[in-house]
Amino acid sequence: MSFTAPVKDMLFCMEHLANLPQVAQIPGFEDASLETAQAVLEESAKLCEGVIEPLNVPGDTQPSSFAEGKVVTTPGFKEAYQQYVQGGWQGLQHPVDFGGQGLPKTIGAACVEMLNASNISFALCPLLTDGAIEALLTAGSDALKAKYLEKLVSGEWTGTMNLTEPQAGSDLALVRTKAEPLPDGTYKIFGTKIFITYGEHDMAENIIHLVLARVAGAPEGVKGISLFVVPKFLVNDDGSLGARNDVHCVSIEHKMGIKASPTAVLQYGDNGGAIGYLVGEENWGLEYMFIMMNAARYGVGLQGIGVSERAYQRAVQYARDRVQSRPVDGSVAGSAAIIHHPDVRRMLMTMRSVTEACRAMASTAAAAYDAAHHHPDAEVRKANAAFYEFMVPLVKGYSTEMSLEVTSLGVQVHGGMGFIEETGAAQYYRDAKILTIYEGTTAIQANDLVGRKTARDGGENAKAIAAQIAKTEAELRASGSAAALSMADRLQSAREAFLQVVDFVVGKAKASPNAVYAGSVPYLMLAGNLMAGWQMGRAMLVAQDKLAQGEDVPFMQSKIATAQFYGEHILTRTASLRDSILLGGESACALPLEAF
Repeated sequence: MSFTAPVKDMLFCMEHLANLPQVAQIPGFEDASLETAQAVLEESAKLCEGVIEPLNVPGDTQPSSFAEGKVVTTPGFKEAYQQYVQGGWQGLQHPVDFGGQGLPKTIGAACVEMLNASNISFALCPLLTDGAIEALLTAGSDALKAKYLEKLVSGEWTGTMNLTEPQAGSDLALVRTKAEPLPDGTYKIFGTKIFITYGEHDMAENIIHLVLARVAGAPEGVKGISLFVVPKFLVNDDGSLGARNDVHCVSIEHKMGIKASPTAVLQYGDNGGAIGYLVGEENWGLEYMFIMMNAARYGVGLQGIGVSERAYQRAVQYARDRVQSRPVDGSVAGSAAIIHHPDVRRMLMTMRSVTEACRAMASTAAAAYDAAHHHPDAEVRKANAAFYEFMVPLVKGYSTEMSLEVTSLGVQVHGGMGFIEETGAAQYYRDAKILTIYEGTTAIQANDLVGRKTARDGGENAKAIAAQIAKTEAELRASGSAAALSMADRLQSAREAFLQVVDFVVGKAKASPNAVYAGSVPYLMLAGNLMAGWQMGRAMLVAQDKLAQGEDVPFMQSKIATAQFYGEHILTRTASLRDSILLGGESACALPLEAF
């Protein structure tokens, strides 16, 4: 079954939830009209549907291979990547000063979701390059920007992020890779990095590694980490490629999913030391890397939404085609397509509503990013930055955790055939699992939400967002429809549960850290559920108004029904999450360690 990009829903989110017309008023984004957005999304859809999606199954069955230090990607990947580059897609949301198109993230995010829906393994390469671009734009010297950014923005070169080592996963204090300063201002890099996505491949002529390492004499722990640019091929002053640098792939991993994406083990300095160039200042590497990680974390959230959309579309098609059993309401005399059965419809509605809600949340967050980085008013930038920072762990954590539920339901809709690889449903389930792990596990996102995003400011930002949700509740009640009143009730209950948890986190984070952090992931799931549900409430209000005007009646009716389902079936989960957080922290840590 082919993939159809959900362009109409993406444009709905952009226009009515992310408020793209307002984003287009920000200096530099004047060309980002709805017409532009539609044209960009339709062109992106052509590339994704016609070129990249057909490589998804081959990528799973004929993954990247490694031999004699070289990685060969799935047949067709290299050619598809060249089309991606030639179309200017890598530079879509990057500055025109370096050859990009300078479009807002609000538009770019939809294209990223589309790309991931068509082929996660392929999309990982541009995602990591985006992160490298962000880091260099923020912390790179003028010389580094001049040498590397244009080629990265064009996609001619690709980027990686090198954090993880055999002994240092999420705990970057344990990083051992060394950087030795040289008289000319460069450094020699020595060490091993693992889990490096597209750390070696044949799709681009150069790979620009951003590497965390320690300079001799640096402080212990995370305060002694620096960030370096280490190119696969050294770059001459005129921009041409020079000698091969001393960084080599020694193996790639054999994985459960995303098999076409080469996950490399990279060895630095086996032949005298890899030449690296310091980004920013020594010992500030982790701060700079967080820029890259934030970009990547948001991107992984879009991966979750993309694979959910793909799984939903396949499940719907199968449910329309598979004939099995007589409907319980007697609407068909004999056996009928399983889409007639209420439980199958419940599963499909769960898949659909969660995907749409997460897309709406991500789109709204993207608009906040654009305002935070480009709005001329400092106060507006500050407020939007606070909102975006709060949303990043939710976009990443909630969207990916829910993608596991959505892709699992996709297998379930297929029944026994879902367990058979040929139907394709299993691949989405396998591919989705990594999304809750890489770029910081769900627990890492949750710890960030608890510590940096909630406890640090005494819950001020969280409560300010809750106040905005309360306004949406009031608007829903004022509209008076049965669907809106139902949504308002569910939103209110979820918001009140959220506020109770925020108070618990703020009040107990220092006094009872184990109790609070035992509930950190449930808190993330509660918060993500609420924020996504809030956007569905806003979507319902828009759809009701458009329906009353007779505009696109089938779409608006579907949006209202989907939002109501989310409220009554998904938002209702927040009460049990609240109870587990408030009451269950002690029991989570009650069993002695030796009893496990």
